[in-house]
Amino acid sequence: MQIFFKCNGEWVHQNEHVSEESLDESSGLKVREVFINVTRQQVEDFHGPEDYWCQCVAWSHLGTSKSRKASVRIAYLRKNFEQDPQGREVPIEGMIVLHCRPPEGVPAAEVEWLKNEEPIDSEQDENIDTRADHNLIIRQARLSDSGNYTCMAANIVAKRRSLSATVVVYVDGSWEVWSEWSVCSPECEHLRIRECTAPAPRNGGKFCEGLSQESENCTDGLCILGIESASDIALYSGLGAAVVAVAVLVIGVTLYRRSQSDYGVDVIDSSALTGGFQTFNFKTVRQGNSLLLNSAMQPDLTVSRTYSGPICLQDPLDKELMTESSLFNPLSDIKVKVQSSFMVSLGVSERAEYHGKNHSRTFPHGNNHSFSTMHPRNKMPYIQNLSSLPTRTELRTTGVFGHLGGRLVMPNTGVSLLIPHGAIPEENSWEIYMSINQGEPSLQSDGSEVLLSPEVTCGPPDMIVTTPFALTIPHCADVSSEHWNIHLKKRTQQGKWEEVMSVEDESTSCYCLLDPFACHVLLDSFGTYALTGEPITDCAVKQLKVAVFGCMSCNSLDYNLRVYCVDNTPCAFQEVVSDERHQGGQLLEEPKLLHFKGNTFSLQISVLDIPPFLWRIKPFTACQEVPFSRVWCSNRQPLHCAFSLERYTPTTTQLSCKICIRQLKGHEQILQVQTSILESEREAITFFAQEDSTFPAQTGPKAFKIPYSIRQRICATFDTPNAKGKDWQMLAQKNSINRNLSYFATQSSPSAVILNLWEARHQHDGDLDSLACALEEIGRTHTKLSNISESQLDEADFNYSRQNGL
Repeated sequence: MQIFFKCNGEWVHQNEHVSEESLDESSGLKVREVFINVTRQQVEDFHGPEDYWCQCVAWSHLGTSKSRKASVRIAYLRKNFEQDPQGREVPIEGMIVLHCRPPEGVPAAEVEWLKNEEPIDSEQDENIDTRADHNLIIRQARLSDSGNYTCMAANIVAKRRSLSATVVVYVDGSWEVWSEWSVCSPECEHLRIRECTAPAPRNGGKFCEGLSQESENCTDGLCILGIESASDIALYSGLGAAVVAVAVLVIGVTLYRRSQSDYGVDVIDSSALTGGFQTFNFKTVRQGNSLLLNSAMQPDLTVSRTYSGPICLQDPLDKELMTESSLFNPLSDIKVKVQSSFMVSLGVSERAEYHGKNHSRTFPHGNNHSFSTMHPRNKMPYIQNLSSLPTRTELRTTGVFGHLGGRLVMPNTGVSLLIPHGAIPEENSWEIYMSINQGEPSLQSDGSEVLLSPEVTCGPPDMIVTTPFALTIPHCADVSSEHWNIHLKKRTQQGKWEEVMSVEDESTSCYCLLDPFACHVLLDSFGTYALTGEPITDCAVKQLKVAVFGCMSCNSLDYNLRVYCVDNTPCAFQEVVSDERHQGGQLLEEPKLLHFKGNTFSLQISVLDIPPFLWRIKPFTACQEVPFSRVWCSNRQPLHCAFSLERYTPTTTQLSCKICIRQLKGHEQILQVQTSILESEREAITFFAQEDSTFPAQTGPKAFKIPYSIRQRICATFDTPNAKGKDWQMLAQKNSINRNLSYFATQSSPSAVILNLWEARHQHDGDLDSLACALEEIGRTHTKLSNISESQLDEADFNYSRQNGL
């Protein structure tokens, strides 16, 4: 074993190494320790893009191992505190908080508090806490907490003192209770007093606020001190007479008005009661169906679902929405069952249209398939584009789409294209193609950037859409943590790659929604796209799919194991399966997922637990190591290691062993091999890949999960801005779309684009539960969504809706 140091990328001379050896008593192994000294002058003389660093490297016949980098920096502590504590006056049992921000230093300074020059030990006093961000907190102030407080900061360089802060804990001086009222005086008054003695002010304390005595009349205002003259008697007599006269007048008027009214009440204008509304009658069709406004909205009584109670419109928004009569107009292709839970049943009536036939024409043509109206200039650019397509191996699918839109799927690859309804003008149709590059990627990694997805091409490039289409591209990045900076890139006509946007950026030209295994992109132009990633930290993870295949060799005693590590995208593994099928290989164990970190550590693949006396492997080949760069920058090309096993006798037909795939200081996976090498006894391992439609092209209504008539109603509801925020922005939020909402604001129908994104994300879901839950939450205050009668949906739509839970 040899150990050397490397500092700032250069090897340290062996003469500067100090080596010590010892024996580990517990294991009996020899331990070697190596030291070097770094001086302050060396650090000060170093000028580089980062701190002065050193790293030790150890190697033997088994390989090499590198330590992490250790930084060496000049220690210091500035003189001035960033914040000194401030003095305070607080009442007893109040809270005291003294703030202290120590000077900047390396290493960071540790803080200690002094009270009257004595250290404070918070562990001895539970009422004091000095752990909260260098601050001193006294939970309940006591008189003994008064004093001078100082913040002390220290590191290995020096100690610094803050300015002292004086804390005064005081007790409110307050009044004693009032005394009893005194006897009534000749002036018809009595008084009471109180004293400021609870406690009395001292040590400069203030006197109690308020009056120390108060007085009031003790005869309830009826006290007569004496009649001084006859004029007083005349005054009081006149006032009494006036009161009596007013009372008689009021009684007379009241009796007169009662005599003029047959009902004993005032007559008012009856128009004030009606408010100008016209009267109307409700015809009760079924008892308990108080929600039915007319006979055209009766429910289908043959259906097992029934109303469970009346709907209470408690939100003022409900009343506002109820007045919009357009929502109650019958729609011939919509059927909705209204329930108190606001669940809405939606459906479609038409069957899917599948186009398995490839059309030779790729430019727009009318429904009558007549090309007489085409301009010659539309054909030539596309022919030139076909000639410029790469000749290397690629997966490819096509389909013809018109105004109704549809979905183009590349089976078992995770790649799909959604053409929304109305994206192609009426009377036109296009042959749209989609391909995946399976050759050497044309996008070359730049610096630390790696390719995270296949290169997907969709066209024709000169096609113009009126609504953004959704392109779904699988990726192999672990996006559960914030360690990646992921970009969407597009290849230009000159073959160069340009960045379209970063996934986390705000943009109004396109939108990227990153899911754990795929990225859904809203675009308005066709071309070749791919996802790249730039790791921000060493914790960035690529997801790899590991699998083992086996087959007999020419020698009947030999058996070959091939272990693959490929990017965790369906198309990458599909390529491996296809190649192995041509070689006669068989999948021996269900593939597993390996999290490969960007920490520069290599990948080790080894064969373990080979049955002795039955099988053997060549010496020194049981473990193979793959460099980090070969795995990290694999550019989606299959990476595999081969192991050759040999039977001792032809009678051995069973093989059991383990394949260990692990990253040094990282994740590990074990593949358990248990197979028969005989064709007749071999048990096939079924790999359940992601299921796509058997038909790559789906056009018309069946290509979408949400019926078009229901989409119209949802868009009409949420496209209009709402004062309470219950518009398309809430629809986006309930569908986990919380970023770059400015993109949707630029669209003519934001809700339609959000629903297109939902369709792209949930193409493999079996039902509409997620959308139903989102609409249910918002629908509690949106009667637009709930007041749709079953008669507005035909039988097929209703059954489809009920089966899918919407």
